[in-house]
Amino acid sequence: MLDKLGVLSEPRKFVVEAQRAQEYALATNDSNSAYEKIAPPVFAVVPAFEALGQVASQTIPPESMLMVVHGEQDMHFHAPLLIGEEIVTVGEAFNVRVGSSGTRVAFRVESRGADDNQLRVESYATLFVRGMVDGQDGGPDKPDHTFPESARANRVGVDVVHVDGDQTFRYSKASGDMMPIHLDESVAKSVGLPGIIAHGLCTMAMTGQSVVKLVAGGDPTRLKRLAVRFSKNVFPGNDIETTVYRVDDQGNYAFESTSAGQDVVKNGWARVSEI
Repeated sequence: MLDKLGVLSEPRKFVVEAQRAQEYALATNDSNSAYEKIAPPVFAVVPAFEALGQVASQTIPPESMLMVVHGEQDMHFHAPLLIGEEIVTVGEAFNVRVGSSGTRVAFRVESRGADDNQLRVESYATLFVRGMVDGQDGGPDKPDHTFPESARANRVGVDVVHVDGDQTFRYSKASGDMMPIHLDESVAKSVGLPGIIAHGLCTMAMTGQSVVKLVAGGDPTRLKRLAVRFSKNVFPGNDIETTVYRVDDQGNYAFESTSAGQDVVKNGWARVSEI
């Protein structure tokens, strides 16, 4: 794995089409009118999908791919993705961290404007390979988003988003993520799940929606960072309840989310700019 660190994928071009962005917003139950002109923040994972897939397939052994779960996602928004613009995305394996139950591999993906080469979104996706306990650590540490316990004294508020029964089917179509554990109950049960589970990135988009409502005045362009650690699965038909806490006076917030009585997102972090 270490020899793959820092090797860039082939550039991938993507046009932010109005219909695709709207479908993504509706697939995460987000009716914010801002998405008539810009894409939802977490939509940035859609143009990044191919670049991430390329570097992941070149880094993680094929026989281990079925043991991969999405552990964390950390997105830094330098500028919104505008409807109609073309962006170019590249990815790289960023670091490897070997543990007692598996290995975490972090990938860095960046999207830039095709016309101006200006950075739009920089993301760190951490995949956990269950059972892979050999190998060596390598690469720099990724940005931290550990929940500061001191923030619990500064609770801002709580927001709830419902996960519909058909949510995973709508999200699969809008995002392009057709992984069968989100669509086929028999496949989900064959890998030890009680049934179909929601996409982690759909959950992230819903928590981001709550952050925008609670601390960004409903303006998604003010969201400059959104980071999560996925801790438990979310199932269709349940609510996602997100609680946000103020960390400091520089626009940093911590958050956590529960669903059906379980912690589903931990170490949530958001940075919001002033108006």
